[in-house]
Amino acid sequence: MYQFVKSLNFIFFIVCLGLAIFVNHYVEPTWVETQQHYQTYTNNEGHLVYKSASNENIIEAVTNYEDSPLRQSVLNKQQQKPEQLEQWVYLQQSEKVVLLKADFHFGVWSLLPAMVAIALCLLTREPLVSLLGGIIIGAIMLGRYDITHEVFIPNIGTSNAASILILYLWLLGGLMGMWAKTGAAQAFANYMTHHYVQGPRSAKVVTWLLGIIFFQGGTMSTVLVGTTVKPIADKAKVSHEELSYVVDSTASPIASIIAFNAWPAYIQAFLFIPGVAFLATEQDRIAFFFASIPFSFYAIFAVIGTLLLSLNVTRFSGKPLQKAMLRAQTTGELDAPNASPVSAKELHHAQSPAGYTAHMLEFVLPLVSLIFVAICSYFIMGAPQIHWAFSAALALSIFIALYKGMSLKDVIDGFGNGLKGVVLASVILMFALTIGILSKQLGGGIYLVATLGEQIPFWLLPFILQLMTMLIAFSTGTSWGTYAIAFPLALPLAWAISQAQGIYNPEIYMMICFATVLNGSVYGDQCSPISDTTILSSMTTGCDLMDHVKSQIIPASYAAGIAAILWMFCVWLFCV
Repeated sequence: MYQFVKSLNFIFFIVCLGLAIFVNHYVEPTWVETQQHYQTYTNNEGHLVYKSASNENIIEAVTNYEDSPLRQSVLNKQQQKPEQLEQWVYLQQSEKVVLLKADFHFGVWSLLPAMVAIALCLLTREPLVSLLGGIIIGAIMLGRYDITHEVFIPNIGTSNAASILILYLWLLGGLMGMWAKTGAAQAFANYMTHHYVQGPRSAKVVTWLLGIIFFQGGTMSTVLVGTTVKPIADKAKVSHEELSYVVDSTASPIASIIAFNAWPAYIQAFLFIPGVAFLATEQDRIAFFFASIPFSFYAIFAVIGTLLLSLNVTRFSGKPLQKAMLRAQTTGELDAPNASPVSAKELHHAQSPAGYTAHMLEFVLPLVSLIFVAICSYFIMGAPQIHWAFSAALALSIFIALYKGMSLKDVIDGFGNGLKGVVLASVILMFALTIGILSKQLGGGIYLVATLGEQIPFWLLPFILQLMTMLIAFSTGTSWGTYAIAFPLALPLAWAISQAQGIYNPEIYMMICFATVLNGSVYGDQCSPISDTTILSSMTTGCDLMDHVKSQIIPASYAAGIAAILWMFCVWLFCV
């Protein structure tokens, strides 16, 4: 039976490989005009500039939109690849400067690499092989047969990829290795269990509260909460499926509700619509973001769902989480029988050398330094410097160990074990990053927006936008990437529909549509097996990646379903 299933998986991949070759040779790309909105201004030297990733870049030349060869009306007549792929333009009847780009998609075929990766994840339970399969399919569709030099090196050999490797392989892995070597994590767990945590329920409530406190969201929240609570939860016999769900579902959802973080500043850049007064300036758009928070129904119900699970109310948790809880209670097994956690087992047990006694402060002080540096850098520099924070925590952990008498050899051994423990997860992250880039290059998100965004009744638009962003984020593994694709297309569409169909209160209608894009992207990112937060939630809690995905998607879908109903209800209540 096992060999038969393996054969079917191989046949499935070969068929998809043949389809990729077919697309590369016989399917013509559809060229689409897209607009990217940046914060533009004149600097002290008199140059028109824009900001991207905190860097100031000079805009060399700007033309009128009507004169651009990248307009959709011109691209519709395009038979071949345009000579120019991007151009700065003034929008019609506006002084607003945007970057006009010519992107393409292959229709529904653009979704093939992500769908192959996700299908193989579900079929084989091997995320590394599955992601590699999706990468191969995407590379061949783009005609990049030399995958090493044309795909991996350009995509992995970037500052973004290097940043991820340094943070999650060296800093996070090294810190977890040091905590395992000194026994600091176990000492902290013993202290918390003795004084505060009396069982699985209180351990999960502590996890939930930490998720609320670390409201920066994304990878930072996931890593901080996961690494902090794992030793406590393991000692209290909380299943890893439950723990990873609580950690993951209080990361991005809470960041979109308690939005005193980088989210509003990033997202506001995509919200400009010419002629819409309440979105005219950066301050207006940030105020619009905060005014829309009461409509973030998915995020609200996702956080409530994790609280209910933490209180052992499992009615809305789904059978996988219920079975995981029962297994942990009756057998003490924190993972399913066939689970393959993405972090090594040596990181989950103390490996202290003889004569070394750990103190719980060896866990608390590095963690406090990590949070202190992250918060201070956020207020001083406008963004938390995560690498600095983890570097400070790792350096302090090593210093304390050496000060207490641990030999340099044992310190290096602990650091090395930490690196070994997260190698697999780091490679999975690199592959997830690569397939996300390929999916974007193939135009999967653009195709979904173009397909689902035509001739929509006003009351149905919020649901369509939610579905669209859920699919984009699920297939690309990124909520922030989905925002860059969806917001510049979805909000102008919502405004046009509100004007054409006579919406009573267009501003509230826009807030509801904004919330559906914001929350739909969070859902797709949270549930995707190729998302960095999903992978990191599994890694830091010691959970099997696919066990986490399959157990989380049920309560998350309950929350998304309730949110969809409430959004359509609000449209009828406030806008008709």
